[in-house]
Amino acid sequence: MADGLGVAVRFALYLDLALLCGVPLFLLHSFQREWEDGQPGLGFGAWPAAAAGFGVLLAALSLALLAQSMSGAESLMALRFSILAMVVGGTHAGLAAAIRIGALLLALWCALRMKPRRVAGLRAVAGWAFVALASLAWGGHGAMDDGVRGYVHLWADVVHLLAAAGWVGALAVFARMSWSSTDAPDRQVRLLSRGLAGFAGLGTAIVAALTLTGVANYGFIVGPTVNGLLSSPYGLLFLGKLGLFATMLGLAAVNRFRLAPRLEAAIAAERPGAALALLRRSVALEAGAATAILLLVAWLGTLGPPTGS
Repeated sequence: MADGLGVAVRFALYLDLALLCGVPLFLLHSFQREWEDGQPGLGFGAWPAAAAGFGVLLAALSLALLAQSMSGAESLMALRFSILAMVVGGTHAGLAAAIRIGALLLALWCALRMKPRRVAGLRAVAGWAFVALASLAWGGHGAMDDGVRGYVHLWADVVHLLAAAGWVGALAVFARMSWSSTDAPDRQVRLLSRGLAGFAGLGTAIVAALTLTGVANYGFIVGPTVNGLLSSPYGLLFLGKLGLFATMLGLAAVNRFRLAPRLEAAIAAERPGAALALLRRSVALEAGAATAILLLVAWLGTLGPPTGS
């Protein structure tokens, strides 16, 4: 699956699952009451069902590509059910893919049956999306070790994925709110300002989790060395990921310490337009960096660590 199609499918699946899990979790954490009350800036319509359905298709295609790679089949059309059954029953990656498809089907079912603005349905979608997201760790580098080391590596990967989804979900919600707040009532703009201020604690926890689990995962995959980082595809992509992560941290700091206070002051002066425009631009840049990181993660998952590490 190291080809372009394989990387593209992995990237689309990572992005889909990060949003499907992260958006509901962030809404439940920061805006549960407002979401139940029908606040317009927090509405996502039929998006959860669409994301879950698209995720099912991506997960199924990912499993088919895995089976093609392992069986040596000339094309996807040449695959037989017996080959898929062998991959699912005989490999961790195949079983993880099957669990992922099942979890996404349940998330789709919950999304379709979810009554408008009901927290129970949102929790169910988030729960099954988390199962699907966590299965990515079992089918990737997180499953490369055995014994206690293997369990620690696996759970470090799961926490890393969950923290990343939380950040991506928060960015999606803030983007939705900032764009819908352009000509919105005063209450909606104030809700956005309050959400930005309240994200400080959660954002710090997310960054800490990503940093600690990222260091742990690097140690498990590469080891206590930097050899090969500048001379291998894996190392160069990893350094690119670190650079983008640093960019996200910088933008998040600007949002927290400059743009959020500026928006609050602009609301008090009843002139939030310019502050909203700056915030939208910053959130868009941060979301772009997050998307690029997911692309690099999808690519890194197809590569081995630097030789000699």
